[in-house]
Amino acid sequence: MTRRYKTMDGNEAAAHVSYAFTEVAAIYPITPSSPMADFVDQWSAKGQKNIFGSTVKVQEMQAESGAAGAVHGSLNAGALTTTYTASQGLLLMIPNMYKIAGELLPGVFHVTARALASHTLSIFGDHSDIMACRQTGFAMLGEGNVQEVMDLAPVAHLAAIKGRVPFLNFFDGFRTSHEIQKVAVWDYEDLKDMCDMDAVKAFRERALNPSHPTMRGSHENGDIFFQNREASNKYYDAIPEIVEEYMGKVNEKLGTDYKLFNYYGAPDADRVIVAMGSICDVAEEVIDYLTAQGEKVGLVKVRLFRPWRADKLLEAIPATCKKIAVLDRTKEPGAQGEPLYLDVVTSVANAGRDIQVIGGRYGLGSKDTPPASVFAVYNELKKDEMKRQFTIGIVDDVTNLSLEEDKNCPNTAAEGTIECKFWGLGGDGTVGANKNSIKIIGDHTDKNVQAYFQYDSKKTGGVTISHLRFGDKPIKSPYYINKADFVACHNPSYITKGFPIVRDVKPGGVFMINCQWTPEELAHHLDAASKRYIAENNIQLYTIDAIDLAQKIGMGKRTNTILQSAFFSLAKVLPEEDAIKYMKEKATQSYSKKGMDVVEMNHKAIDAGATAYVKVDVPADWANAEDVVAEHNLEGKPELVKQVKNILFPVDKMDGDSLPVSTFVDHVDGQFELGAAAYEKRGVAVAVPEWDSKKCIQCGNCAYVCPHATIRTVALTDEEAKNAPAAAKIVPVKAGKGKGVYQFTMAISPLDCMGCGVCVGACPEKVQAIKMVPQETQLDQQEVFDYCVAKVADKKELQTPDVKGSQFRKPLLEFSGSCAGCAETSYARLVTQLFGDKMYISNATGCSSIWGNPGATNPYCTNAEGKGPAWCNSLFEDNAEHGFGMYLGQKAIRDSLIEKTKALIAVEWTNADLKAAAQKYLDTVNDLEANAEATKAYVAALEENVTTVDELAANEKFAAHAAELKAKGEKYCDCDACALGADILSKKDYLSKKSVWIFGGDGWAYDIGFGGVDHVLASGEDVNIFVFDTEVYSNTGGQASKSTPTGSVAKFAAAGKRTRKKDLGLMAMSYGYVYVAQVAMGADMNQLIKAMTEAEAYKGPSLIIAYAPCINHGIKKGMNNVQQEMKDAVNSGYWNLYRYSPETKTFTLDSKEPTMPLYDFMKGEVRYASLELSFPENAKVLFAEAEEAAKEKYESYKRRAEK
Repeated sequence: MTRRYKTMDGNEAAAHVSYAFTEVAAIYPITPSSPMADFVDQWSAKGQKNIFGSTVKVQEMQAESGAAGAVHGSLNAGALTTTYTASQGLLLMIPNMYKIAGELLPGVFHVTARALASHTLSIFGDHSDIMACRQTGFAMLGEGNVQEVMDLAPVAHLAAIKGRVPFLNFFDGFRTSHEIQKVAVWDYEDLKDMCDMDAVKAFRERALNPSHPTMRGSHENGDIFFQNREASNKYYDAIPEIVEEYMGKVNEKLGTDYKLFNYYGAPDADRVIVAMGSICDVAEEVIDYLTAQGEKVGLVKVRLFRPWRADKLLEAIPATCKKIAVLDRTKEPGAQGEPLYLDVVTSVANAGRDIQVIGGRYGLGSKDTPPASVFAVYNELKKDEMKRQFTIGIVDDVTNLSLEEDKNCPNTAAEGTIECKFWGLGGDGTVGANKNSIKIIGDHTDKNVQAYFQYDSKKTGGVTISHLRFGDKPIKSPYYINKADFVACHNPSYITKGFPIVRDVKPGGVFMINCQWTPEELAHHLDAASKRYIAENNIQLYTIDAIDLAQKIGMGKRTNTILQSAFFSLAKVLPEEDAIKYMKEKATQSYSKKGMDVVEMNHKAIDAGATAYVKVDVPADWANAEDVVAEHNLEGKPELVKQVKNILFPVDKMDGDSLPVSTFVDHVDGQFELGAAAYEKRGVAVAVPEWDSKKCIQCGNCAYVCPHATIRTVALTDEEAKNAPAAAKIVPVKAGKGKGVYQFTMAISPLDCMGCGVCVGACPEKVQAIKMVPQETQLDQQEVFDYCVAKVADKKELQTPDVKGSQFRKPLLEFSGSCAGCAETSYARLVTQLFGDKMYISNATGCSSIWGNPGATNPYCTNAEGKGPAWCNSLFEDNAEHGFGMYLGQKAIRDSLIEKTKALIAVEWTNADLKAAAQKYLDTVNDLEANAEATKAYVAALEENVTTVDELAANEKFAAHAAELKAKGEKYCDCDACALGADILSKKDYLSKKSVWIFGGDGWAYDIGFGGVDHVLASGEDVNIFVFDTEVYSNTGGQASKSTPTGSVAKFAAAGKRTRKKDLGLMAMSYGYVYVAQVAMGADMNQLIKAMTEAEAYKGPSLIIAYAPCINHGIKKGMNNVQQEMKDAVNSGYWNLYRYSPETKTFTLDSKEPTMPLYDFMKGEVRYASLELSFPENAKVLFAEAEEAAKEKYESYKRRAEK
C-alpha cells in the first residue's frame, strides 16, 4: 500500500486519525493536547468528511469534567465520540471514565501524557497522568514517535468499536506531541476498510433512544453490585486479541510488525530494557551501536499497557535474558516501584523465570533522556550488585539513586544526519520560522526530518531553542542536540550574558550570530571560553545584522524570516532558488491572514537574508584567550542570594539540566524566595526608552502602564540627588506636595526592559518626553535605576491613591516573564503598588501564573520592610475556592487574636499604654491602612510589656516562680496578661488586616472556575477577584472561552464565535451585595484606580473585570499600542467601563457614548479581520450581530445608570 508523506507533529497525526472515526468531539483546552482539538475544529469548519461521510461536531465545554460528561452522554446517544486531554484535565475526567468503561461505551481519549502538579506545576511530559487512570477500566495503548501515532492510533478506535471497551491512546507530551517528523499518512479509505461497520451498527442499536427505550446509570446495593461488576471480565479478556487483530490488519497494509510487545535487539540478549513511549527510540539507537560492538542487549517496547498480557510480554523477552531494567516515566512516592516495573516483576515472578528485574525513573517533566542515560542503564545491568531502584538523566546526590552517565558517550544518531540548533527569543518568530523550515525540507526533498522546540518558563521574551535534524536515513533521536553542524544565536544578549552556545557546534561547524556589532565589538562581547572553542575547533563564524535590516524593511523586531533565509543559504540543504521559492510560499501561507502587506514584507526579508551574512576571520590569538573571572557580588537576603546563584543563574542560561538534587533540598516543597527576577538583568530588548527631563510634565503615565515595572517615577531629597550617579537626569518636582521639597527623575532599567514601547504611547501626545533608542546608548542608566531602587527612600506623603501618586509606590511585581506589552502585568503591578505589602494572592493556572511565578525566578518582590505578596497557585479549576480558603485560614487565626486582644484589655493589671494600643488596634481592625499602623504600635507595646522569665526573676517577689517557669522551659511570665500577650505575639504576623486577591484569566473566571467564582462571591465575605479578560485562553494558545465575543476567530471557533460574550459583571451584580467594576487601563486610568481602591475598601466580595488585549488578538498596530487598543475598544463601544457599589446601590457608567465605529475597531485585529478572509459570509452576519449586541449592551447599562 502506498501512502503520501507529510511533515507533521504527533498531535496532528492523532487528530488526522481520530477525525476519521469521530462523529462528536467534546473538548476543553489544555497544554499540550489542545492542537489535536484545534485541528479537528479547523477541518470540521472546512467541511472535511470522516469515514462515515459526515463532518465532526466539535463542542468546547467549560471544563475537562464537562467534556468527559459530554463524551459520556454523546456515546450513550449512539455517536462515536472522542476527546483530547492531558494532566490535571485527564484527572478531572476520571469519574466519567469509570462510567464510560462500566457501560462498555467505545469512546477514545487521546492523551499527550503530561506531568501532574505536585510541589510545582509542569506543563511538560511524563506518564504521571495516564498512570493515575490504570484502574478506570479504559484500555491503554501507547506510541513512541509520530509515525507510530499515525500507524497505531486507528487501533484504539477500531478495537474500542469492536471490543466495547473504551481506549486511552497516549503518547509523550511535547516530546512526541510537538515533535515534527515526516510521516506516511493514512488514507481514510484504508481506515474505513478496517472498520467493523457491523459493530458500529450494533453500538447504535444499543444506544439510548426513545424509539427503543432502555435505561442506564441505575444504582445497586451490596447484594448484586459485585457480581454485576465481574460480568464485564470477558470483554477485557478479549481486548488483547482484538488489538492484535487490528495490529495485524495494520501490518498487512503497511508491511510493519506491530505487536502488543515488540522486541528490538540481539536475539540472544542477556540484558533487556522494558519501556514505553519515546525513550524506546533512544534505546534503539543505543542498541544499534552496542550490538555492532558485539554486546547482547535488547528492548521490549510496551504498546498495550492495559489490559496487561503477561504471556505476551514473556514471549517477547529472549530466552537468554538474565537481567531486565524497567523504565517508568512517573514517580509513585513510597511504593515498592513504579507501575510498569511492578507489572513486569509480577509477570516474571508468576512465570517462574530466573531473571533479575530492577526499575528506574526517567524523564519527569520532559527531562531530556539522551543516549548517555540508556548507556548507563545497560552498564548497570552488567554489574553483579545492581541498584534495585534508580534514576537516570539527573544527578541525585541526596538519596544517591542516579546512575553515573558518560557525557562523552558515542554519537548514536543515524549516519549522515545533519543537526542544527537555533537559540531564539520567545515571540521573535524563530520557532515559527524553524517549523516552516523543517516542513519545507520535509515536503520538498526526500530527506527524513525531525524538529523539536525547547522553551524556558517565560512567555514571549524567554529563551527558545529549536532542534532540527534532517538526513537520508530514518531519524530516531528524541533528545536534545548537543553537537550541531549549524548553530545560530538570534539574540545578541545571549552572547553578552555568556551563554555557552558555541559549545553546541561540532568541530568545523557553522556558528551564526545575529548582532549589530563590528568584528572588534564582537571580539569584545565574546567570552574567552567561546573564543578558544571557536579557534581550536575551526568553527566557521558568521554575523548577520537582521535587527537593522528588519527595521528597514518595516518588520520592526521580527527578524525571523531574514534569519531563516540566511540559514538556508548557509546550510545548502536545498538549491538557493528553490529554498527562496518555498520560503515565500510558506510566508504567504503563514501571514496572509494578517494582510498582503505583511506577506510582501516577509518576501523582501527572504530576499535580503539570503546574502546578508558576513564571514568573520577568526584571529589566531583567540586560541589563547584568557578567562576573566566574573564575580557575582550580590546584595540581598542571604536565602535569596543563594537561590539566585545556585538556581536562577544556571536556569537562565538554559543549564538547569546540570543541577543536582541537593540544590533543591531547601525547596523540596516548591517554596522559593520573592524578588529573584531583579537579579536576572536579561538585556533582551533591542530598543529601550530614553527620557527627556526637559519635556517631561511628571504625570507618571509611562510608569503607570509599564508591564514590567522598568520605568519608575522617583522623588529624591537634595542629599539623595547629590549622591546619585553622574548619568542621572534630575530636575525639581514641578507640581504638587513635592514641589520645592524634592527632586525628580525617571529611573529606567535598560537591562530589564522588554522594549515594548508602551510607555511612549502613554506619554501625552503634546509632550513626547520618551522615545525608543538602541539599548547600548542607555546602559549608563542601569546604575541610576539600581541606585534609585536601593538607596532612595519612600516619600509617603507623595503616595496618594491616584494615577500620579500611585507611581511613587514601589511596585511589588517587577521584571516578569510576560510578553512585551502585556496588559495583565500592568494591572497586577498596580494592585501590588496599592496593597502589595498586605496581599494574599491566589492565582489561577494560566498566563498570570506562568509569568507570575516561574520556579526560582519570581517577579513578585518585597518592600524595604521585607513585606510583599504571599502568592500561591492551586489548580486551574479551583482557584476561587483556594483563594477563599486562604481568606478563611488567615481570618480564623486573626479572629482568635482579636478575641484575645479583647481579653487582654479586660485583664485588670494590663499596662495602660498596652491597653490603649490594643484598643486602637480594635478600633481600626477593618481599615487596611489605618490598621497597619495600629498593628505596629500594638506589637511594639506587647514587646515592651510582656515580661520575660529573666525580667521576672529580677523582681525578688517573683524570683522563685520565675525559677519554676525557667525549669519548665518557659520564656514568659504566665500571668493572664503576659500569657495572652505572648500568645498574641507568637502570631503577630496575622494581626494586621490583609487584602485577599484572587487572580485569573477569563478561561478560569468565565468557564472552568465559574462555579467557584460564583460561590465565593455569593459568600458575602471580604475577598477581591480580579479577572484579566483576554477573551481567549491565552496560555494554551488562544482557544475560545465564554468571554470570546461574537464574530471573533479563536481556536475551537475557526469559523467565528457564533454566540455572545457572557456578561460576568451583570451576573455578579444580581446578588446585590457584590462590588463590580469593568475597567480598561488605557481608556481611563483614573477610573481603574478608583475601582481598585473602592473594591478593596468595600467590606464584602468584589469583582473587577479588566480588559487585557493580548498577543493572541493579532493587534495590527502592535503590542506597543496596547493601551491605545483599550481606548479604542471603549470609544467604539466594544468594551464598557462601569462601577457598581452595593453600599449605595448605584451603577456608574464611566464610558461615554461610542465615538468610533465598532467595525473600525474590529478590523484592526486579526482575530476579526481574518474571518472576512476565510469565511466572508460568516463575517457579514456575525459582525452585524456583534454591532447589535454592543449597542444593546450599552443601552442596557445606560438605563441601569439612569435608575
